[in-house]
Amino acid sequence: MHHRTIEAILIGLQAVQLVFLCLHDWVPLGRLSNLAAVQSIDSRSRLLWTTVLSALPYALGLAASLATFPHWPMWLLIYLEWTYAITIGAILFAWWIPYLSPSDSPRAERYRTRFAGTPTFLPKRHGFAPDALHTVYHAAVLSTVLLLILL
Repeated sequence: MHHRTIEAILIGLQAVQLVFLCLHDWVPLGRLSNLAAVQSIDSRSRLLWTTVLSALPYALGLAASLATFPHWPMWLLIYLEWTYAITIGAILFAWWIPYLSPSDSPRAERYRTRFAGTPTFLPKRHGFAPDALHTVYHAAVLSTVLLLILL
């Protein structure tokens, strides 16, 4: 695959992920989200703080990617690689370890409430499964990492 094609796909993936991070706790998405449950667990100020903190590194990466396209400097590639490597670690810790772990973590209980009634691709374990919306986001993050490796 040509580098410009990979870079264009990476910009698209970054944009989709940033939109997801900014909106998924705020905008009703039918059955894909349970905003009432999310907002019953977390205050609006906590959700706002979490949204800003989680979206900021991705907004900076996307802005730098757009500003330097099509010739991304090495510092940007390193920034994106580290940002998305940390994201993979956070996804594993926040979603997949509680899902796969034999112990019933407080996070699993929280997710049972936050994502009650949302569709999943996987069977429930410990009373929950990663919801479809987050699973698609996780796949987008993994795709981003794989494309960064190809650059």
